[in-house]
Amino acid sequence: MSDRKVALVVGAGDAIGSAIAKAFAEKGFTVCLARRSGDAVEDYAKSLREDGYDAYGFGMDARNEEQVEGLFAKIEGEIGQLEVVVFNIGANVPMGILDTSARKFAKIWEMACFAGFLVGREAAKRMVERERGTILFTGATASVRGSAGFAAFASAKHGLRAVAQSMARELGPKNIHVAHVVIDAAVDTPWIRDNLPSYDVLMAKSGVVLPSDLAKNYVMLHEQPRNAWTFELDVRPWIETW
Repeated sequence: MSDRKVALVVGAGDAIGSAIAKAFAEKGFTVCLARRSGDAVEDYAKSLREDGYDAYGFGMDARNEEQVEGLFAKIEGEIGQLEVVVFNIGANVPMGILDTSARKFAKIWEMACFAGFLVGREAAKRMVERERGTILFTGATASVRGSAGFAAFASAKHGLRAVAQSMARELGPKNIHVAHVVIDAAVDTPWIRDNLPSYDVLMAKSGVVLPSDLAKNYVMLHEQPRNAWTFELDVRPWIETW
């Protein structure tokens, strides 16, 4: 196994997750990208390799304990030691409370909270032994404020924030930086471009978060000196209201 530094992004979608992976690749990391669609994530990993970066794509359901354990074992056994692990799964599904079945509620919780616990735990197992590492969780407005029509998502994101808080307090003294990133704004994604009526106006005045700029915050968190670690970073464009 090589001594290269490795970053894993779980939830490496077409916008935020892939931008985070590229930002770490630009810093010299070997990047591993994971999402449920193995073909899609491998296509992006291939594009990174074509640009000269060291990248691997993996299909994985982060709600499945065996698959999560297997991915970490494979990366550590065949690629290198994980220095950074980012959990970036969203599950932002608007749903009125009267239309929220128990099955839908549980599925959203599994995706946005339980999967984060599994990923965080497996990262911690390796990092505690080495007494170093960074674990980053992507949050949202729903992490701190439940809006109408988002009860399931808000409960999951609130839960993920609590998991991150607990991990930070437990693992910080072991030299492992755990941080939670609250993205309280619209991010430039295909869904936002198609569904935000004011998209063009906001983009013209830098009112939509660009994934590439957002990703720089994740690298910054990893590079912070341990005498000044940030636990929670709230990201919003300059015109976003509180």
